[in-house]
Amino acid sequence: MARVLRLLLAAAISVVALVGAVRLIAPPDHTSSVRRQLTFLRSALEDGAASQAQAQFPEGYFFLYALYGLSHVDIGDLDAARWALSRIDSAEGREPFDAGLTPAYGVFYRGWLNWLRGGILLHEPAATRDPAETAAFERDSADLAAAFDASPTPFLAAYPGQAWPVDSTVAVASLALHDKLVTPAYGPTIERWLSGVRVNLDPATGLMPHTADVDTGLPTAGARGTSQSIIQRFLPEIDPEFGRAQYLRFRDTFLARPLGLGPAVREYPRGTDGPADVDSGPLPLGISLSATVVTVGAAKVQGDEPLADALANFGEVLGVPIDTWHTRRYAFGLVPIGDAFLAWSKSARPWVATAPAAPPATISGWWRLPLLTFFLLMGTGPWLVRAGWRRNRSRRSKIAFRI
Repeated sequence: MARVLRLLLAAAISVVALVGAVRLIAPPDHTSSVRRQLTFLRSALEDGAASQAQAQFPEGYFFLYALYGLSHVDIGDLDAARWALSRIDSAEGREPFDAGLTPAYGVFYRGWLNWLRGGILLHEPAATRDPAETAAFERDSADLAAAFDASPTPFLAAYPGQAWPVDSTVAVASLALHDKLVTPAYGPTIERWLSGVRVNLDPATGLMPHTADVDTGLPTAGARGTSQSIIQRFLPEIDPEFGRAQYLRFRDTFLARPLGLGPAVREYPRGTDGPADVDSGPLPLGISLSATVVTVGAAKVQGDEPLADALANFGEVLGVPIDTWHTRRYAFGLVPIGDAFLAWSKSARPWVATAPAAPPATISGWWRLPLLTFFLLMGTGPWLVRAGWRRNRSRRSKIAFRI
């Protein structure tokens, strides 16, 4: 019985190593895995996952539905996207936000809502678009543009007295989407916003800051991975040239290989450290898991497929995906918001801009070699130990026989 158990243990270790190696080198199957993730997420949402996420951080309910809807837009399932839109364009969706802000409920809520609504309209034939949804998109775009035009800074408040530049980036991208969908109206607003951004960059990195003063637009916290990964997803939709320059700077400043292993994204620029918070989550070795996931989408929008695939492959190894016939979940399905961000990132493609040329590569396939070596040793180790143990036992038996 002991020999059988040792044999089963050795086989199990080898299977785990083989699965890890395959996940590390297999081309990511984004379409299939995203659909199965979204099936899991629909079930989780119907079981109250959005309310549970709201208890974890202030935008949990909104983000879980919004990302679910945006992913469905990218894969072409507009009915599911509309279902998600109806959940956030509601009293419950607006509940955490302040109606007294400009625009009402703040730039975070209005910007992401407008982006999702515009994405649904973008993927519908013009002749079949719902007039009420088109009117709502026009209204929200006008409200956002008016708020930016009246603001002394490019960064509007998401909550009273608090501004995150990433939120304004999403909102301005929705104005660029408006000008692609219907009669262009907000080019001057977008240009003023870009001019304001360029004079309010984080002086340490040359990137957009994490937080800014709501009255002056001056940075109050330097660039961070959690917000940068989203900013880099949306900037190319607003200004491809500026977006490419910012993306390359972001890549140079935040991309890392902890312990010499796979690529990941730091929360703070290389050479600096800081505390974890509700946005970043835990920061093992300075790495933000959420920023790493979202950077998959930023890389795809930038045409940086080598980096997107490398980040996705590394995530397949560390994320412990669990598959059924119809679903896929990561981290045992314990954090559905993580699945939502990953599905949104893996389904990413430009909506406003045309697909760009690939940037200079920053990573080669050789990054996999240390992990493949580890899996090789892990997979063969139990059998080598077993063979050595059997040789030693045979040698001892021969010696005993001679004696």
